[in-house]
Amino acid sequence: MMAATSACKEGTKIAMDNGKYVRYTPEQVEALERLYHECPKPSSMRRQQLIRECPILSNIEPKQIKVWFQNRRCREKQRKEASRLQAVNRKLTAMNKLLMEENDRLQKQVSHLVYENSYFRQQTQNTTLATTDTSCDSAVTSGQHHLTPQHPPKDAGPAGLLSIAEETLTEFLSKATGTAVEWVQMPGMKPGPDSIGIVAISHGCTGVAARACGLVGLDPTRVAEILKDRPSWYRDCRAVDVINMLSTANGGTIELLYMQLYAPTTLAPARDFWLLRYTSVMEDGSLVVCERSLNNTQNGPSMPPAVNFVRVELLPSGYLIRPCEGGGSIIHIVDHMDLEPWSVPEVLRPLYESSTLLAQKTTMAALRHLRQISQEISQPNVTGWGRRPAALRALSHKLSKGFNEAVNGFTDEGWSMLESDGIDDVTLLVNSSPGKMMDINFSYSNGFPSMGNAVLCAKASMLLQNVPPAILLRFLREHRSEWADSGIDAYSAAAVKAGPCSLPVPRGGSFGGQVILPLAHTIEHEEFMEVVKLENVGHYQDMIMPSDIFLLQLCTGVDENAVSTCAELIFAPIDGSFSEDAPIIPSGFRIIPLDSGMDASSPNRTLDLASTLEVGVAGNRATGDKSSRGSTKSVMTIAFQFVYEMQLQENVAIMARQYVRSIIASVQRVALALSPSFFGSHAGLGSPPGTHEAQTLARWICQSYRCCMGDELLKHEGSESILKVLWHHTDAVLCCSLKALPVFTFANQAGLDMLETTLLSLQDISLEKIFDENGRKTLFTEFPQVMQQGFMCLQGGICLSSMGRPVSYERAVAWKVVNDEENAHCICFTFINWSFV
Repeated sequence: MMAATSACKEGTKIAMDNGKYVRYTPEQVEALERLYHECPKPSSMRRQQLIRECPILSNIEPKQIKVWFQNRRCREKQRKEASRLQAVNRKLTAMNKLLMEENDRLQKQVSHLVYENSYFRQQTQNTTLATTDTSCDSAVTSGQHHLTPQHPPKDAGPAGLLSIAEETLTEFLSKATGTAVEWVQMPGMKPGPDSIGIVAISHGCTGVAARACGLVGLDPTRVAEILKDRPSWYRDCRAVDVINMLSTANGGTIELLYMQLYAPTTLAPARDFWLLRYTSVMEDGSLVVCERSLNNTQNGPSMPPAVNFVRVELLPSGYLIRPCEGGGSIIHIVDHMDLEPWSVPEVLRPLYESSTLLAQKTTMAALRHLRQISQEISQPNVTGWGRRPAALRALSHKLSKGFNEAVNGFTDEGWSMLESDGIDDVTLLVNSSPGKMMDINFSYSNGFPSMGNAVLCAKASMLLQNVPPAILLRFLREHRSEWADSGIDAYSAAAVKAGPCSLPVPRGGSFGGQVILPLAHTIEHEEFMEVVKLENVGHYQDMIMPSDIFLLQLCTGVDENAVSTCAELIFAPIDGSFSEDAPIIPSGFRIIPLDSGMDASSPNRTLDLASTLEVGVAGNRATGDKSSRGSTKSVMTIAFQFVYEMQLQENVAIMARQYVRSIIASVQRVALALSPSFFGSHAGLGSPPGTHEAQTLARWICQSYRCCMGDELLKHEGSESILKVLWHHTDAVLCCSLKALPVFTFANQAGLDMLETTLLSLQDISLEKIFDENGRKTLFTEFPQVMQQGFMCLQGGICLSSMGRPVSYERAVAWKVVNDEENAHCICFTFINWSFV
């Protein structure tokens, strides 16, 4: 009680047993504080050691020192809590200011709409009363606007540019804080102290537009500096070149910019902008950075069109940055573009017509980046593999930029296209330019040079239907062996690190294992980086001993509950030392949803049986979702890069085409299996969790076991479904078909773990493959017994996983599973107390 009572007292006092306070001397406080910073919670032994080492504390009892440390920790906790509450209060105050401004803007917009409604109603009444002359020289023009240029031509000199800049500033502010655009709150975005900000999208305006208001812990000058460097935070931005810059009399700056954006897929051309950017300080101290496209109507300086780019328009947009009381900044962001959707295939036009997508890719990305920078400054912690967040962010940017370069294949970067083999599904490009090769041609610490003097890129795009991008990409991430070839991984790794490697011919390779080592998440957990360790990768022709391969991997949009513009899995082989100057030759996948709502992913669709067993009793709740109605569309872009020697170009080209085509086939098979419409007609792959078929199969398995063995297979209690209990059963349960060569059709989680496989690959494993020679003899001898008497028991032994690893089991039981009509449906096995040898 005394410790609790004295918790709020000053640190120079201690509590005595008799209730009196005794003051410490400054020297004693200094000694205690020094120990506190070394160890805030010292043990009894450490406190006694302190008394022995510090003579000035010799007159203090250990119990008194214990109380001092208790009080000190309490004060530290109170200080941190007070600091946290003050920060929350500042943020709430700033958010309240933003909401009040938003409320004022909405009230103005309502008044404006009421006035317009009254005006047009009056005009309609006047029109009905007016008479119209049918001659060509007379027409009723009431309520119509004359088609005169809104902005008369300006002089291309400094005075004309300043005039354009001032107009841009006025129009931008009318969008940021006024009613020039009708804004509606972006679906799913709720303002609050933990939200990214207030996000709105346009309704009924030219092009696409988005606006965001938020609070960041950086001063306005730093915010403007970061946002101007668009390539550092906007992944789609290839480059921004400052063509000219001049200062204005009011202390502002006018810049002429040329900006290029990557195309997100191989099916669309890249975009570019010719811009004017105006930076100025307002009377209230706010910093404004506004931009707009320069075009012929303004008579400003022009920029000739670039090859392979579509010139698009940036309407007045920018950033209004206000200093915030207590530090930080309140920022208003407006992005307004006309992306010329006519220039892309019709199926891709939603990507260029969606204000929601613009908000997610550009507007919200800017806010997230600012918050990330702010957090890194306030919490400069070292993350995975001893790397600071800024270094990992640079690596992720390097991965993303390298993948975008591969997808676009710009000629000015040295890419040239190879001739097709007659089938245009896969495009091949090669690059042997000095600039490209400088990134990979250097010696590693072991003295061996990297192998290769050119890079080949094989890329393709494909349309997917009725499969959520997040789920498909998560499957590709977690089950690499379903689509990747270990020999190609080995070749790619060897090509950018020391040592020779034979050129592989694509075929199925065997993985010894996959270990995913997390590195870092972004502040919003929208993306994360990791190192993937592929263990004991089998090389071809035994020319290189099996070894481990490391991949640096960037994952984006794998959470199906989050609103995301795309799902990406980008990876590159790296040296085991993970040096910062290691070459990055990225490959990977990008899946972009094409539905304008961008929310087609259902949280009830999963990769395996376990994840949605909760829906079993009530049926599949996803049946009302878009993903179950088959209305979702997405486009997947695949790009793989290979470093090679020029004399091997023909062979590498053949290998790359064949490999990417095999990946496309694997992705199509996986996408089909993950599609809700797939099940029912393809029950051999196992029914989806929670469906009537899956529940029925689980019931048949348990009923047949009870009839054959006179005992219960599962200890089923409570309200949990039989399917869920079966899935989580500790013993491996596997079903195989009634064929001359039985193959597995279903397994619970323990069964999949034992076989080291997935539900999708289960059908590729035959029953005889999991037994050794003695096991197969026993199986073939006693298997007819199952069909005759309904079951058989096997003594303990050894079986093999799909990876060839031996698995021991204490005993096994096989029984015939019959349906409701008493007809044989399949054979079920349970392996009891199994473990890897």
